Amino acid sequence: MGRTGVLLLNLGGPDQLEDVRPFLFNLFSDPEIIRLPFPWLQKPLAWIIATSRAKKSQENYRQIGGGSPLRRITEAQAQAIQASLRQKGHDASVYIGMRYWHPFTEEAIARIKRDQIEKLVILPLYPQFSISTSGSSFRLLEKLWQEDPALNQVEYTTVASWYNRPGYLQAMAQLIAQELDKFPNPDQVHIFFSAHGVPVSYVEEAGDPYQKEIEECTALIMQTLNRPNAHTLAYQSRVGPVEWLKPYTEDALAELGSQGVQDLAIVPISFVSEHIETLQEIDIEYRELAEESGIHHFQRVPALDTHPGFIEDLADLVVEALEAPPIALSQVTQMKKMVKMYPQERWEWGMTTAAEVWNGRIAMLGFIALMIELLSGRGPLHFVGLL
Repeated sequence: MGRTGVLLLNLGGPDQLEDVRPFLFNLFSDPEIIRLPFPWLQKPLAWIIATSRAKKSQENYRQIGGGSPLRRITEAQAQAIQASLRQKGHDASVYIGMRYWHPFTEEAIARIKRDQIEKLVILPLYPQFSISTSGSSFRLLEKLWQEDPALNQVEYTTVASWYNRPGYLQAMAQLIAQELDKFPNPDQVHIFFSAHGVPVSYVEEAGDPYQKEIEECTALIMQTLNRPNAHTLAYQSRVGPVEWLKPYTEDALAELGSQGVQDLAIVPISFVSEHIETLQEIDIEYRELAEESGIHHFQRVPALDTHPGFIEDLADLVVEALEAPPIALSQVTQMKKMVKMYPQERWEWGMTTAAEVWNGRIAMLGFIALMIELLSGRGPLHFVGLL
């Protein structure tokens, strides 16, 4: 079969507080995270957002130990998957490609070329597919393949999503059951699934299957769990001026509190590793909000990390992918429509919707220019003495 490799894709996270600002810049430079009408605005806006959010984000990371554990956990997952594959008779090397921090996807591809890998399985560590997660990494890989003829020597296949695999569902159900059994009345606990949100336009205009897959995944986990508990699905971690998938986690928690829910088990459904969204956003911010809303018994189901059943299922998935017909990156990166933060409109004079959109764009450009000048201390307003 030749030398076999597995490329695990993940978001990445700052290893230490000094990494937070450049990590944020990389994150918001990605048009799959924030889409603008003018591509040349992407990096200036990313710089503004990274600069303005750096201190608050550093404080959030400080609360969980001074950096993200994502790299350490992903490396442990890679080692566990590699060991499981070798137990199954597949001598495969497992690589890690992070989208926004080290080890970057480009670094992983360099190692794959160095090791002369001939057959590769590209496996995102996101159970559900989204334009902004797996899709962003797939498009980067597609670009790398197009630019480097040497990569044409690598026979690869791509896994788009795997949220409905029995081993994954059973591992999730087991972790939830363990948490439920810590309550005095396990069957009365409300199960709260919190998924990372995406803009509504990604789903309705671009055809992102994320919401559908999240909803199906939630139903399958509850079916596998086979308990009588009520449950809720909501979305967290939204940014930017557009509408995101609802209900928002904070709103849903407040609503459950107003309904008299006392016992809550919150499940991070779109995450398979502990990181800032679980350790800080859920464990600290949402816990405080739940208590303020009258939910007095709040337990968070741990992320899968290196759960044995989960690891074995991913190893089985790799074996199945190696034996199945290959799936090209171009087959998993297509969208029905490119969506942006602001819709494309033709110009019209007068008090029209299009005119308002363009007024908003001009105002946005002026605001960005002002913010850059305020933060850099240089520019035309400083030159004429107005700042």
